[in-house]
Amino acid sequence: MSAEQARRTCPEIAFDCKTTAELTPLEQIIGQDRAVRALQFGLNIDKKGFNVFVSGLPGTGRKTAIIDFVRELAAKRPTPSDWCYVNNFKDSSRPNAIRMPPGKGMDLKKAMEEFVGHVPVALREAFESEDYSKRRDAVLQAVNRERNDIITSINRIAKDASFAIQQTAAGFALVPLVEGKPLTDQEFLELPEALQQQINKAREAVNERIGDAFRPLRDIAKRADKEIADLNKEVARFAISPYLDEMREQFEGIDEVDTYIDEVENDILESLPLFLAPPKDIPIDPTRNYHVNLVVDNSQTKGAPAEIELNPTYIRLFGYAERESRMGALITDYTMIRAGTAHKANGGFLVIPAEQMFRDPLAWEGLKQMISSGKLEMEDPAARMGYMVTKTLRPEPIPFDGKVIILGSPQVYQILHGLDPDFRELFKVKAEFDTTMERTEENLGLFASFVCGLCRREGLFDLDPSALSALVEHSSRIAGDQNKLTTQFAQVADVIREANHYAAMDGSNVLDGVHIRRAIEEKVYRSNMIQEKMVEMIGDGTVLIDVAGRKKGQVNGLAVLSTGDYAFGRPSRITATVGVGREGIIDIERQAQLSGTSHTKGVLIISGLLNARYAVDVPLSLSARLVFEQSYSGVDGDSASSTELYALLSALSEVPIKQYIAVTGSVNQWGEVQAIGGVNEKIEGYFEVCKIIGITGEQGVMIPQSNVRNLMLKEEVVEAIREGWFHIWPVATIDEGIEVLTGVEAGTRNSDGHYPEGTINHLVQERLLRMAEAIKEYHP
Repeated sequence: MSAEQARRTCPEIAFDCKTTAELTPLEQIIGQDRAVRALQFGLNIDKKGFNVFVSGLPGTGRKTAIIDFVRELAAKRPTPSDWCYVNNFKDSSRPNAIRMPPGKGMDLKKAMEEFVGHVPVALREAFESEDYSKRRDAVLQAVNRERNDIITSINRIAKDASFAIQQTAAGFALVPLVEGKPLTDQEFLELPEALQQQINKAREAVNERIGDAFRPLRDIAKRADKEIADLNKEVARFAISPYLDEMREQFEGIDEVDTYIDEVENDILESLPLFLAPPKDIPIDPTRNYHVNLVVDNSQTKGAPAEIELNPTYIRLFGYAERESRMGALITDYTMIRAGTAHKANGGFLVIPAEQMFRDPLAWEGLKQMISSGKLEMEDPAARMGYMVTKTLRPEPIPFDGKVIILGSPQVYQILHGLDPDFRELFKVKAEFDTTMERTEENLGLFASFVCGLCRREGLFDLDPSALSALVEHSSRIAGDQNKLTTQFAQVADVIREANHYAAMDGSNVLDGVHIRRAIEEKVYRSNMIQEKMVEMIGDGTVLIDVAGRKKGQVNGLAVLSTGDYAFGRPSRITATVGVGREGIIDIERQAQLSGTSHTKGVLIISGLLNARYAVDVPLSLSARLVFEQSYSGVDGDSASSTELYALLSALSEVPIKQYIAVTGSVNQWGEVQAIGGVNEKIEGYFEVCKIIGITGEQGVMIPQSNVRNLMLKEEVVEAIREGWFHIWPVATIDEGIEVLTGVEAGTRNSDGHYPEGTINHLVQERLLRMAEAIKEYHP
C-alpha cells in the first residue's frame, strides 16, 4: 500500500486566499442539513407538542448553532407581553398576574412607584387642611348638640326622682339625693331598711326610663363615626383621585390594570387609619402592598426572546419567592417573586441542556407540566416533594406560549423516548446533529469561513493556506475518514487557540502549518504518558512482543486503549494451542471472566467458520485454547477475531506466522475480513513499538480492506511507509491475510471438497481429519 493511500493530504491551493483575513466569516450551520431542516420545521410549526430535541455529541457546535439559529428566528417574531405580579387584596398568598403590552410593564411599575410616593403626602395635606377641619368640626358639633340635649333630658329625669347621675368605669350609676346632696354608700347603708327598699324601687324605675333615653346616644355615636368615616373617605378619595385618574387614562383599554387601580383605591380608603397614624405608631409601610413587581420586562427586547438556561434547576427555570427575616420569622410576599428563565423565554424560545436538567429531579417534571398545561406555575420545591413547609405563595399561573428546545446526547434521547410516554407527546421533533460532513470543495470553503469567524470573534491570528491544510487533515483524522471532515468544531477550535499561543511565542502574527502541527503534537504529548510507559515495558522486555522472525500459533493483535482525552493502540501477543478433543475452541479470556460479550461473539464466529470450512463431512474433533498473553484488565470487541483465527490456523497447519506483521480486523462466518475502529491508533501504536525495539524494514500492519478510507496516519508513519521502512497490507478475506502472514498459498476448495495440497487450508483440513480419526480410535 502506498504512502499516498495512508493519509489524504490537502493541497494549499485548495484555499484561494493569503490568510483567512480575506474571507467572510461563516454565518450558517455547516454540515448539518438534516438538523437544520428539522429545526426549521419544529420551530415554525405552531402546534402543541412539536417541541424539539436536538440530538448530537458535545463539541459539534450544536449549542452555539442552536442559539444563533433561534436568535435569528426570534428577531423576526413579535415581542411578547410583559408580566407583572400585584397584590391580591382578597388573598395575599395568591398574587394576581397582569399581562401588559411589551414595555408597558415598566410604565405601570414607575406609575405606581410615583403614586405610592404621592399618597402619604396628599393624604396628610388633605387631612391637615382647614376645610377638612371645618367639615369635621361641623359634624362633631352637630353630634355634640344632640348628645348634650339628650344628656340634659336624662339628668332632669334623674333629678326629678331625687337621683344624680355619676359616670363610672362600667357606664353610669344613679345616686340618691337627700336635701340635694348625693348619699355615700355608707350613708345609704345607715338608712332604715324600709327607706332603702323604697329608694331601690325608685332607682329601678328611673333606670328603666334613663335606659330608654340612653339608646339614642349609642345611635348618635355610631352615626358620628360613620359620618366621620364617610367624610374621611370622601376627602381621601378627592386627594388621590387625580393620580388614579391619570393612571387610568395612561393604561386605558387594559382591563386588568383598571381593576387593579380600583382595588388599590378601595384598600387605601379602608386603610386610612394606617396612613393617618403617627409614623412611630405604624408597624409597616402602608403603601407596601401597592408596588408592582415587574417579573418579565420586554421593554428592551427586539423580537421574541431566545433564552438558554445552562443550570436548569427547578428554581432557575420556574422562579421562586425570596424570603426575609422579620422578628425571627421568615416571611415573603408578592414583591419578592423572582421570575425563572421560562418566564423570560415566554413567547419565544427556551433552550435547555438535558444532562444538566436531569440533575434536579423536579426540573423535568415541572417542564413537562408547563408544556402540557400551557401554564407557568410557581411552587415551592419542598412542597412539590411532599415536605411540610411554612405558608408560602401560590402566584396566579401565567399562560406559556413558547418553544422548548432540549439539547442532549443520542443516548438520552433513546432513554426518554423508550421510558417516558410524555416525552413522545411533548417533543415530536428530533433534530440530529451529525459528527461528520463530506470533504468537498464547497465544505472546505465553509470550513475556512468557520475558522475566519472564530479568529475574528476571539481575536486570534489569521491562518495561512498551510495552516488551513494542516487543520483540514487533522479534521479528517478526527472524523476517521479520508473523505469526511469532523463537525466537532470544539476540537478544531482548541487546536487553533493553542496554535495561536505558539505563534505568539514565535513572534508571528499569522498561523502556519508548523504552528498547527505543533499544537496537535503538544496536546498528544501532554496526554500520552501511559502509552509511553507501556511502550517502554515492551522495549525492556517486561511485556513480551516479537517484531521479528516467525512462530507457530502466535500473532500480534492490536487493541485501542483510552485515557479519557487520548486513545492509543497497543499490541498484544495472541496465542493458540490445539489438541485432540471435543471441547471445541475455549476462550481463556471468557473462562477467566475477562472478556466482554462482543469478544465472545467473535470467538463463536470463529467456531462457525471452522465448521463451515473443515467439518462438512467429519466432526470437528478439536480442543483449542485462545488467549491474550499478559492481559489482565479485560478484553472486549471483535476486532481481534481475525487475528485469533490466524493464530488458530497457524497452530493447526503448523505453518509459522511472520511476527513482524501485526493484525487487526474482525471476521464473519464466510471468512470475510470486516472493518474495525481505531485503525489509525492501532497502526501508530505498533509503529512506536517497532521503533523502540528496532525498525527492520519488514514490519507493518495488516488491516481490513474496508478500513483503507479511514487512514489518516501521522506524517512520521507516512514517511516511513514512503521510504519502505514500514508497510500496510489491506486484505478482504482470511485467505488473503493468511497468505500475507505465512507466505503460503491459502488454497481454494475444489469440486470434491478438498484443498490443493501444500496450501494452508489443505494442511488445516488434513490436521482436523487426523484429529477426528484419533478421537474415533481412542474415544469410540
